[in-house]
Amino acid sequence: MEGNVTALGGQIIFLMLLAPLINGIIKKAKALTQRRRGPGVLQPYFDILKFLKREPVVSAHTSWITLVTPYVCLGASLAAGSLIPLWGHSAFQLGDLIALTYLFALAKFFLALSALEPASAFGGMGSSREMMITTLVEPVLVLGLFGVVMVAGTTDLAGLAGAGQNPAGVLAFIGLMVVTIAETGRIPVDNPDTHLELTMVHEAMLLEFSGRHLGFLHWAAMVKQTVFLVLLTYLFWPHPSGSPVLQAAGLLVGKVALLGLLLAVLESIMAKMRLFKLPELMVGGAAFCLLAVLSNSFL
Repeated sequence: MEGNVTALGGQIIFLMLLAPLINGIIKKAKALTQRRRGPGVLQPYFDILKFLKREPVVSAHTSWITLVTPYVCLGASLAAGSLIPLWGHSAFQLGDLIALTYLFALAKFFLALSALEPASAFGGMGSSREMMITTLVEPVLVLGLFGVVMVAGTTDLAGLAGAGQNPAGVLAFIGLMVVTIAETGRIPVDNPDTHLELTMVHEAMLLEFSGRHLGFLHWAAMVKQTVFLVLLTYLFWPHPSGSPVLQAAGLLVGKVALLGLLLAVLESIMAKMRLFKLPELMVGGAAFCLLAVLSNSFL
């Protein structure tokens, strides 16, 4: 039991340290594909440290929700990542896909509420857009995950390693990649690098945060992005069972970095979609996920 708890704690620290690196790789690759120099790969680490050193400025019209939201978002993302048994730990019998999706929903709920509290126009706009996108994304996410669950016969993440390594898994992977783009706020759904009022979604909800609170929210977004990429790797491209921890960690970093490069390439070749066009994108993702479910039902 003690060894499992140690492995779980090591995995949480690993995700916290890996998330800024993956975000830096994506930004650097995106800049290079656009023939720009771009920031360094380690720049996200410096940005987080800069924010953490500063005291937050909190509006007098907000409540405890705004104060706890940065910690809830980061904690929920880390808890979701800890459910994936990368090192074979089984300290907690909560590693379920349903629990993972609800942890992400918890973070969204608190972030949307905290953006509404200051009663700013941009916060309300970002919250309403985020909730609209969530209603489109969540069913596709569940449908894609259950396309993989049908193969393994369980929703327990411990039994889902490599469950997508089949022809139907390719369809589920495409659908879940669409979900990953939407959940992490990347082009064509959202642009994480913009601060234009008419196009912001996630960034609009962060305008009232500052200092270490803003740093924790940025860190939480990076962790969430990494957890989605790690989940895709775990379901469709896992490392061999019984691999040493260091070897498994190295393989995982390489695979997640490759998926991050894929996201950077997709962002560079696509333009941001209009908000009312997003249902068409999610319908396309849902179609791939539904085909995966139907294919598995006939196999």
